[in-house]
Amino acid sequence: MVGVSGGIAAYKAAELVRALQRQAVEVHVVMTASAQKFVQPLTFSALTGHTVITSLWEEWGPGAPEQNGIDHIAEAQWADVLVVAPATANILAKFAHGIADDFLSTLYLATTSPVIVAPAMNVNMWNHAATQGNLETLRQRGVGIVEPGTGDLACGMVGAGRMAEPETIAAAVVSALGRRHDLAGEVVLVTAGGTREALDPVRFIGNRSSGKMGYALAEAARSRGARVILISGPSSLQAPAHCELVRVTTAEQMRGSVLARMDEATLVIKAAAVADYRPLAVSAQKLKRAGLLRLELAPTEDILAEVVRRRKAGQLIVGFAAETENRMENGRAKLLAKGADAIVVNDVAGDGIGIDSDMNAATFLTRATAVELPQMPKRQLADRILDEILTFRRPRPVVVELDEARDVEARQKQAIQDRVLDESLPVGAGRRQLIVE
Repeated sequence: MVGVSGGIAAYKAAELVRALQRQAVEVHVVMTASAQKFVQPLTFSALTGHTVITSLWEEWGPGAPEQNGIDHIAEAQWADVLVVAPATANILAKFAHGIADDFLSTLYLATTSPVIVAPAMNVNMWNHAATQGNLETLRQRGVGIVEPGTGDLACGMVGAGRMAEPETIAAAVVSALGRRHDLAGEVVLVTAGGTREALDPVRFIGNRSSGKMGYALAEAARSRGARVILISGPSSLQAPAHCELVRVTTAEQMRGSVLARMDEATLVIKAAAVADYRPLAVSAQKLKRAGLLRLELAPTEDILAEVVRRRKAGQLIVGFAAETENRMENGRAKLLAKGADAIVVNDVAGDGIGIDSDMNAATFLTRATAVELPQMPKRQLADRILDEILTFRRPRPVVVELDEARDVEARQKQAIQDRVLDESLPVGAGRRQLIVE
């Protein structure tokens, strides 16, 4: 069930319906009165083939839409997932406080299925304490929240509040439907965000990492059944639901937390932008402006290399490399130098993707392969990265849900892989060992 409330992003709900239908999901739509000011119900009726629910009360008379005897409570029982996109500040407040004065708010209270909301609103409304308090209430009740993006808003302002991309919301719905639970039994340790190295009590050396990629990986792993330990540098992001969050500030704190928890993990994903250098001396007092200032910097510990040295049997280690030039050469050099199973290489020289952006593109690099992952929302990319990681665990068709365009190619690759395995493996040899090697 797709709920559409009254915001300018309501037109994107039509794209969400299509994205869900591409995943073979049957979609019904309910609209608030305000939503109908932006998009006509006929649009969604034409897309879904179902009557769009617009009121608690059946309307009879000339020209009225036929309700087909729909029982409003039955509709709540029918839906496997309720997703509200866009979710306005008003509808979030109704959900948080149990107000049921239209079909959508009544449906929310009546459903026992998973609920996902994709907020969209003015940046000041998003940042208001009332809205954030309502979101926290919903999080504690288990409602999934697909965070809005940051950028130009319809009101002319710039900031957080843009509804997430339809494909990102659709991916959250598919996860809630339980289509993939392929990380059940795994413990995934993810590092995220940048670290800060103090110069004095006020200033620090840092970088522009927002933590969005690492947080997306944590959310994706959790939605696929893993227990997730998220070790994060300073970030304004809300930790994904049901992930264990460990907050750190410096590279040394990151190192200590990772080493303390890595034995629990079956998979370690080092997505954090850890400082390579720290000031050799930290001033106890604020440094005053006094002409030329020289800083001596000392290298920080190489956490990824140390994790690889201390790895336990069967543990997978995946690192990240942010590059501005010679992306593949530098990525492969890092892969060989660190000894990780794979490196996710990001080109951070361009605008609009990579650091502090909602979009990203990458190359998943192993000793034998280089898989290009084109530009897409970071939440979607997180699932693609996990798909590639899982090829270390078991054959690809078991773990990747493919769209039609990739399906034929994947089956051809798998046929070749199966033939090579059959011809090269001695009796009793395990597929997992050969794939890892």
